[in-house]
Amino acid sequence: MDHTHHQSNLSLGFHAVPLPPLTSRAPIADDSISLQIDPGLRDPSHNPRPIPLQFFDQQPDSARDGSVGANDGEESDEEDQKEEEVRILGYSMCIKRQRRGDSSSSCSSSSMLLSKRARVEPDLETRRDAVRSWGNQPLSAADPEIFEIMDKEKQRQVLGIELIASENFVCRGVLDALGSHLTNKYSEGYPGARYYGGNQYIDQIERLCHDRALAAFGLDPECWGVNVQPYSCTSANFAVYTGLLLPKDRIMGLDSPSGGHVSHGYYTPSGKKISAASIFFESLSYKVNPLTGYIDYDKLEEKAMDYRPKILICGGSTYPREWDYARVRQIADKCGAVLMCDMAHISGLVAAKESLSPFDYCDIVTSTTHKSLRGPRGGIIFFRKGKKQKRQGFCLGQTDENDRYDFEERINFAVFPSLQGGPHDNHIAALAIALKQVATPEYKAYIQQVKRNAQALASALLRRNCRLVTGGTDNHLLLWDLRTFGLTGKNFEKVCEACHISLNKTPIFGDNGAISPGGVRIGTPAMTTRGCLEGDFEMIAEFLLRAAQIASTIQKEHGKIQKEFLKGLESSRDVAELRNRVESFASQYAMPGYDV
Repeated sequence: MDHTHHQSNLSLGFHAVPLPPLTSRAPIADDSISLQIDPGLRDPSHNPRPIPLQFFDQQPDSARDGSVGANDGEESDEEDQKEEEVRILGYSMCIKRQRRGDSSSSCSSSSMLLSKRARVEPDLETRRDAVRSWGNQPLSAADPEIFEIMDKEKQRQVLGIELIASENFVCRGVLDALGSHLTNKYSEGYPGARYYGGNQYIDQIERLCHDRALAAFGLDPECWGVNVQPYSCTSANFAVYTGLLLPKDRIMGLDSPSGGHVSHGYYTPSGKKISAASIFFESLSYKVNPLTGYIDYDKLEEKAMDYRPKILICGGSTYPREWDYARVRQIADKCGAVLMCDMAHISGLVAAKESLSPFDYCDIVTSTTHKSLRGPRGGIIFFRKGKKQKRQGFCLGQTDENDRYDFEERINFAVFPSLQGGPHDNHIAALAIALKQVATPEYKAYIQQVKRNAQALASALLRRNCRLVTGGTDNHLLLWDLRTFGLTGKNFEKVCEACHISLNKTPIFGDNGAISPGGVRIGTPAMTTRGCLEGDFEMIAEFLLRAAQIASTIQKEHGKIQKEFLKGLESSRDVAELRNRVESFASQYAMPGYDV
């Protein structure tokens, strides 16, 4: 709306009452205004007199002097306010005016406000106490329900036998860092380039974690870089794909039923895409030899040359043997692929030099930070940097003009900001603590014991006519084929769980793993952390064989259908007897991280 030509013959003036001549205006009286037509605009033939408006009653002098009635301070809010009627230009208006018992001066009003504020605002110590009462409560007081459930889980860990190959127990230092004040900080970005202030100490922690990660695996900082921010190894793997590939580019990894991980790309037999790696990229898996359980490197090369993946992936989650990294490197060079290793399960063995190292041959290496590393749950990415090594084939991102690796910039950008927000600083500090331990002789001795215990368990099961895929193990895990007992991995896992033995069902190559996996994966890192030796794993083998016998008995009586099988499991006396034996055995061993 255009107001530029708007004219009015009215103006608003504030004058004292009675109205003095316009030439010498007197000070404005309290609570009094008047409306007057501007002389320059009004019609000369019409000369209305100013209309004084009194918004508030004139207070008596006694009130102005500050005198207050004896009972004024005790009046209610309703009594303190009075509704009055005034007329403006002939229209009635109702206003409310609060009666003031003391002086009407601004100083008196300010004094009242300050007095009221002093009465309302608590003192500093009261406020501190309020924060402490909320913020310093132990978990048992702050949330008894969660505390009770967590305590039950603690007792389950203490009284059970932990054989899941991907689990371990962390030290007190790692637990302290995970539950520390570092949880409070936001630190999007990387050391020296954050999106938030106040990160000078967070930068120190992350840089120290970088240094310790490279040192733990004996890597030259001039040739290798590391990103410690991924939330998991699956996140780390996807960050590599995102940084180096375009949508629908090709990757190739070990088939999941052969012991690979779904984050390397996996389709079900019906063609359903299981992981994001298969949804956003094209994937083709290679497999193990169905007769031996070993990777068929000849078939791998044949597939790779035909498929021509941009990234060739080695490493798995259920493969008990060493990898021939040199052979996979040759294949990657022939087909022009970047060679990536997911060493999530064996990273602790690699760090302790108790397993072949993928760093001698691979361009990129990813891992979890828990499992055999005994750190917090998370992921990590190592990548080559500096001058590129000459290969027979064509490396991704390699051009004639640029002979240096560009993995660092691309992978870091993929982790943040492409896929993640702020890193978990408490996790990075906990990882730094774990990596410091990894570099010690004590950790190397621990990993050596992990391998001896795995060998002892494998030998004990083989002597009891159990079938192990590949006939044994070179690392920390073994794969038990239960089909010789007529059992499924799912039902056997349930029996073990009822007896307080934790392991996990897994497919055996050639079975219908998607519906009824035929085996279980067993690992030795966790119970080795608690102090178990070879003789203890002989006893654990006895427990496992007894659990298989119980499962066979329940299956004969109730059938393989899990609903009926579980009914029989609940009423089994044999299960209760084995559970008591397991708890008695497990309770002998120390639990790192907390006292029990």
